[in-house]
Amino acid sequence: MIKYYYKSLRTQRMDELAEPKRGTWVYAEAPSERELEMLAEKYDLELGHLRDALDEDEMPRLEKEAKSSYIFVRFAYKNADGDVDTAPLLFVFAETVVITVSLVRMPSLDRFLSGKVEVATTQRAKLLLQILHNVVDQYDSYINNTSKKIKLIRSRLRGHDISNQDFVDFVTIEDELNEFMGALQPTNATLRRLLVGRHVPLFDEDQDIIEDLLLNNEQSIEACTSNIKSIVNIREAYTTISSNNLNRTMKLLTAATVIVAIPNLFFGMYGMNVKLPFETEPWMFWVVLATSISAITLGYRFARRKNIL
Repeated sequence: MIKYYYKSLRTQRMDELAEPKRGTWVYAEAPSERELEMLAEKYDLELGHLRDALDEDEMPRLEKEAKSSYIFVRFAYKNADGDVDTAPLLFVFAETVVITVSLVRMPSLDRFLSGKVEVATTQRAKLLLQILHNVVDQYDSYINNTSKKIKLIRSRLRGHDISNQDFVDFVTIEDELNEFMGALQPTNATLRRLLVGRHVPLFDEDQDIIEDLLLNNEQSIEACTSNIKSIVNIREAYTTISSNNLNRTMKLLTAATVIVAIPNLFFGMYGMNVKLPFETEPWMFWVVLATSISAITLGYRFARRKNIL
C-alpha cells in the first residue's frame, strides 16, 4: 500500500493526494514487489535498499546512493498478540520527496494525519526528524511502562508474594528491553552521522533537534540497562531468600527428627527381648522418660549455642 500525503506551511491539515508532487510524503506500508519497483523507477532509487526495509531483522544504518539518502531505524509497536515488538523503518530522502517504507503501520502516523503534530511535508528534513522524534518518544513510553511493572513486582518481593508467573513476565520484559537496546544503540550511530549534514541538508534548528534526539536516545538506553539490572537483582534476591528459607526448613525438619529419635533410642532399648538392668522395676519407666527429656534438652541447648536452630 502506497499513499501520498501533502501539507505546506500555509495549509491547516494534511491532504491525501491521488498523485505525488514536489514536497510530498510518500508513505509505503507493507508494499508489494511491484510497488517497490515502481518507487525505484519513479524516483531513481536503489531497489535493494527498498527491499531491505521489509526484512524483519534489518538494523539501523545510513546509506548514500546517488542523490538519495537511505536511513534505516527501528520503531516499537504492539503486534497482533498484544506484545511489544520492533520493526524496521526506512526513510528515503530523495530529491523532491521523503519516502517512508515499513512492514507495519507506523504508530505515530495518526498523530501526523490528525494535525496533533505541527509538520509540513514540504520541509523534508524537518519532517524526517519529527517522525524520528515520535519513534524515540514511543520507546520512552514503552520503557516507562516496563519500569512501572518492575517496580510493582519488586514491591511484592518484600512480602514474598512473587509467583512463578512474575518470573515468566521477567523473561518477556528482559527480551523486550534487549530488543530495544539492540535498536537504540545503532540508531545513535546513525543520528551522529546525520548530524554531520552530508546525507541530509540541515539548518541550525535541525541540528538542535538531532542533538535532542541523541540525548533522549542515550537516556532510553540507560533506562533499559537500569531495568535489566533491576530484574537481575530481583531474581538474585529471590533466589537468596528461597535458599535461606529452604535451609531454615531443613534445619527445623532435622531438629524434629532428632527430637523424635532420642526417646525412641531409650524406649526401644528397653523394649528389646533381652535382659536389661532394672527392667522389672516399676520406677524404671520414669527413669527412661527423664533421661529422654534430659537428652532432648541438652541437644536443644547445644543446637542453639551452635546456631543450628
